[in-house]
Amino acid sequence: MNLLLFFHLLIALHLQHVQASSFTEPHDHQGIVSPFTPGDPKIALDQKALGILASGKPYQTQIQSGTGGRGLVVQDVDAPTDIVWGRILDYDNYAKMVPKTVESKNYKVQNVKPTKKDSLSQIIYTRMKVGFPVLKLEFFVKHLYYPELNSLTWTLDYSKKSDFNDSCGFWFVIPHPEDDQRTRLFYSVEVCMFDWVPKFVVDFMSTKALTDATAWVKKYSEMEYQKQREISIQQQKTLSSAVSKANNGSSRQVNTKKEGFFAKLKFWGKSKAAAEKERKLAQEKEMKKMLEEAARRHAEEEARKKIFVSWT
Repeated sequence: MNLLLFFHLLIALHLQHVQASSFTEPHDHQGIVSPFTPGDPKIALDQKALGILASGKPYQTQIQSGTGGRGLVVQDVDAPTDIVWGRILDYDNYAKMVPKTVESKNYKVQNVKPTKKDSLSQIIYTRMKVGFPVLKLEFFVKHLYYPELNSLTWTLDYSKKSDFNDSCGFWFVIPHPEDDQRTRLFYSVEVCMFDWVPKFVVDFMSTKALTDATAWVKKYSEMEYQKQREISIQQQKTLSSAVSKANNGSSRQVNTKKEGFFAKLKFWGKSKAAAEKERKLAQEKEMKKMLEEAARRHAEEEARKKIFVSWT
């Protein structure tokens, strides 16, 4: 048997006896690492950091935590913040997006009414499982979502027993300072593993997982944004085509109506001219009749005068 395979098998058999995750049993403690505080981490980005971000790569730095430090990653994403949040909060689909994640499912979502003192809006409880060549680690996470602070923090759900000794993390999501259709993303995590967890797993969770987290958010946020833009463009084309057809139909109707209107107007114009002509002819006829009547009366008057003279 291959020695490496045999070694992995021995580790797997050993870990079967030490893995202790349980949905019904509480964790061994109520937290040994300090949770993150929601809100702006106030990270100063110098020209070097901005240059790294402009190239599309993540920028790594340290933030102070108690007497030590925690790694933090900053990443620019070519998608708006609502799409980025949509990926981060889509825990039921993490297995399709997040490296090493083999299972992820919310088991409780609790909406909270924010107050002036506490802007917490939602608590999301998620069961997760990450997979490695020799073992799978199950853990239960309590996420605290603060949309007014552009933040999400998390710890373990200590009412359940996880294969991680402890863990806490933090997302801070804001519009890019130069383009509100882009996002600047801040991420940090601290993981404390049990002694029985192999070193390569500890190394992955404490180092590579840091940059992997922002990488998958960037990838799937930009994919979703591009998809939505393509749908929007297609909808605009469809709408434009429908409007164009409607306008063409309306133009034909208008032209038909105009033709009918002008035909009626033409007919009406002809009728009016004929009526005017008839009116003038009637006036002339009436005037002629009046003149003839006046001439007749004048002739009669002259005849009477002649008769009167002849009598005298």
